[in-house]
Amino acid sequence: MKWIKFLKKYGPIARNDNMYDETILRSSRQMKVDPILFEHPYEKDVLGCFSQSSANDLTSVILTGTAGDGKTHLCRQVWDFLGEDEEVWDSDDPYLKTVIKYPKDADSSLVDPQEISFHFIRDLSSWAPQMNQPWESAKKELLNKFCQSLFLKQTTDIFLIAGNDGQLIESFRRLDNEPLVNKARQAFEDLLVEGKQQLENVRLRFFNLSRGNSAELFRRAIKSFLNHSGWQECLDDTEGDNSIFGVNCPIRHNYELLGTELVQARLEALFDLCDHNGLHIPLRQILLLFANAVLGHPDVRDRLMVAKDIPKLLVDGTASKASLYNNIFGGNLTDARRQGIIIFDYFGRFQIGYETSNRIDNILLYGDTDPCLQTYYKDLIESDRFYGADDRYYAAKREYIEGVNESDISSKEFFELLISQRRGLFFKIPQEKEKELKLWELTVFKFAGEYISDVRNAVRNGIPVKRPILARLVKGLNRVFTGMLINNDREIILATSGNYSQARISRIIVDHISVHPSKGEQVTIDFDEDISQIRFTVQLSPEIKEGMDLNLIRFEFLSRIALDGALPASFSKECYEDILSFKSQLLAALNRREDVDDYVHRPNELRILSLSDKGIAEENYVEVIP
Repeated sequence: MKWIKFLKKYGPIARNDNMYDETILRSSRQMKVDPILFEHPYEKDVLGCFSQSSANDLTSVILTGTAGDGKTHLCRQVWDFLGEDEEVWDSDDPYLKTVIKYPKDADSSLVDPQEISFHFIRDLSSWAPQMNQPWESAKKELLNKFCQSLFLKQTTDIFLIAGNDGQLIESFRRLDNEPLVNKARQAFEDLLVEGKQQLENVRLRFFNLSRGNSAELFRRAIKSFLNHSGWQECLDDTEGDNSIFGVNCPIRHNYELLGTELVQARLEALFDLCDHNGLHIPLRQILLLFANAVLGHPDVRDRLMVAKDIPKLLVDGTASKASLYNNIFGGNLTDARRQGIIIFDYFGRFQIGYETSNRIDNILLYGDTDPCLQTYYKDLIESDRFYGADDRYYAAKREYIEGVNESDISSKEFFELLISQRRGLFFKIPQEKEKELKLWELTVFKFAGEYISDVRNAVRNGIPVKRPILARLVKGLNRVFTGMLINNDREIILATSGNYSQARISRIIVDHISVHPSKGEQVTIDFDEDISQIRFTVQLSPEIKEGMDLNLIRFEFLSRIALDGALPASFSKECYEDILSFKSQLLAALNRREDVDDYVHRPNELRILSLSDKGIAEENYVEVIP
């Protein structure tokens, strides 16, 4: 089955990442298998820069982002769009040039066509000289021409440059210190920092692919992956239940599982939560995930199955080790290999498989004998004939419970099985039982489900976040701002230690800010379309407001602080510092507000914060004599 063999090339195997797109295409042609293709979210906009009927409307393009975002793929799409030779593109030269005749105006019958030179630098990192090496004169001249073309009303040179953002800025920094080069480099930095695609009077479209939405990439990629014609060819070759792609084949079962609505919904939730934690997942990593999820097995070559592995796995009874639920987190790979792969690093931060609850573990350990848990056990574990409780699991569980074999090896094997089962439950617990079984307690983010349903979905639809959630976040903020177990949740209390705004304990009250609209003050949670992030905004007056991104980590942090009062230092240190930084922003905003005539300076007195028996803030006034 050549499709399975080809699919393996998308998986976590050694390859030259700089030539990834070309390698996949060459393998596709050699094996006569179509690659996994779908429309990139930026494709229409990029092609639009080169589809103008007038030469004066053509625009140079920079594609930047992390490795695997699809930069080379988009460059090839433009090359094909211009109708250029495919064999020329297949060369290893990172710089290509083609000349095409364009009319000067939209009405081509009135003017002679104009020759436009299209310059493709499809991999800036391999084209530019290495660090501390001099520029070749021809390359330096070409980039100088590019810088000049950006600020001309008319030009016969249009560029498409692809490179990682760090390499992009560094390459232009190493050019000669000339006015146009400096002007171009400053434009690139402004576009990167501000997240814009265009600047006025600059003939350039700037696409930072790392700002794309990983969840959207997932939705596009999963559809193309599942609908690939190679799967139908595999199904057509099936001869019996135990054939290479028969009903007992783990590859086929993983493919079918990946096509279920529930598995896709949970995966999309993980991608979405990564986006809201500022963790962008490149397209290449998404395709790697799919290949590993379907083909992963720890006991085969490269830890990825091919067709010839299936008969042996079925005879050995080790097909259960190919669990899609475990493969999604790289469980089939070695620790060293898994840690070097972005998507498994990001998914690993959810700690799925390692986090649990008493109820979940009771189901896994005692569900087959406890009448109160048997229904859950039967529906979620026993009914799964592939990756549920098999003979290996029962034997290891019995040894663990009865203490028959207390060796470290035996215990390790059982805990690995337990981790795999917990991961399976994350993808098998139906939506109607999410709250009952507390699905998100299987992750380190206990409030992730609420974040998705009651915060993200609400603000995207223009619905106010529920009052109890806003109150909880305000309570968490107050506890961090003051360093005390305060229970106030209808106002933000800003306090300092007297000389240091970020002190752990702050008892000198500076001011109160009302959560509900009052005299220009208000606290809201909204969705910022420009940066595609949820924002927690504190409005101090009609003209003055400050906000912070309310990502999943901060939401979890504030929720736990509000309910539990503390978090493990390993989880909370960065969040704690972020919240104190936000406090400093609010204090600075208060100073700006005091400069407005509508707000009167307070008398010379200190307000000392104390707490009542119920944790409610109380103020004690101390007069300061000049």
